[in-house]
Amino acid sequence: MAQPKGTVVLAYSGGLDTSCILVWLKEQGYDVIAYLANIGQKEDFEAARKKALALGAKKVYIEDISREFVEEFIWPAVQANALYEDRYLLGTALARPCIARKLVEITQREGAQYVAHGATGKGNDQVRFELTCYALCPNIKVVAPWRLPEFYQRFPGRRELMDYAKKHGIPVPVTPQTPWSMDENLMHISYEAGILENPKVIDHGRLAGVAATGLRASRVPVKVTNAGDGATRRSALELFVYLNDIAGKHGVGRIDIVENRFVGMKSRGIYETPAGTILYHAHLDIEAFTMDREVRKIKQGLALKFSELVYNGFWHSPECEFLRQCIGRSQEAVVGTVRLSVFKGQVYVLGRESPRSLYNEELV
Repeated sequence: MAQPKGTVVLAYSGGLDTSCILVWLKEQGYDVIAYLANIGQKEDFEAARKKALALGAKKVYIEDISREFVEEFIWPAVQANALYEDRYLLGTALARPCIARKLVEITQREGAQYVAHGATGKGNDQVRFELTCYALCPNIKVVAPWRLPEFYQRFPGRRELMDYAKKHGIPVPVTPQTPWSMDENLMHISYEAGILENPKVIDHGRLAGVAATGLRASRVPVKVTNAGDGATRRSALELFVYLNDIAGKHGVGRIDIVENRFVGMKSRGIYETPAGTILYHAHLDIEAFTMDREVRKIKQGLALKFSELVYNGFWHSPECEFLRQCIGRSQEAVVGTVRLSVFKGQVYVLGRESPRSLYNEELV
């Protein structure tokens, strides 16, 4: 039996990796508190709670952070018109510091000495989680099993994890034949790994259709109205969920890209970001309509740097905080109404109006 090592709060998803990690941490002598963030994914949270407790977690936190995710993380990205490498709307990169902030909060509430996560040693998420933890609690200790030789040598592949799960009675909904991994939050769904590691493999899209929606924007969106049926959504979370539903049904925001990871390698990702794509186009349009030309040039440079910092995990850094303040200041005149339609995966701006418009119809 391993010597007691103290309490660790595990960022838990209920999937294969974190379920095995939970049991493995207990084998190493840790008392494990599981934390599962509700950030808009479709999940049976009560089943996840029961599973974590059955695997030996002494306590389980399920925290709904969807609203703060939209208001405190997605909205600043919308203000910035944030895009990484011209295409990626940063869905996962925005979610990780939001999840990790609550992880630190629970760790401090419980008086735990450690946090743990299931991010691999090749990806960006390890950096995003850990930089947030260290920024908010410099003395915290991070357990990253996928970087520990005693863990990754024991589990060199998915087969070994599956065997470990079967041995310890860990119910997992995946099989060795799963063709890719998927990560979902309110902002997007991402697909990567497995057969998608071959950049020639074609992922056949599933979505197509037609709809119309209107958008009102004031620094951040304050109201969305469907021009077809008059339905209106006002709260941040409500309008984002509504746009996801409308745009998602019609294939808006689906991309297949190869990107440069912070750790120095290229990776392929397929992303579906329906509401984020509509808001990007709407905000970009009303901003061009209302913002001074020279201010906009400077703001575009700030947005580029902001996107890079967010992607690389520096949300809670002083420089990223400074950029958010600057970008927020630039948005004071960005107010108005944008009318859009979505058609077979595309977003079309149909018109706009604003009391702060710099467009002079008499001069054109």
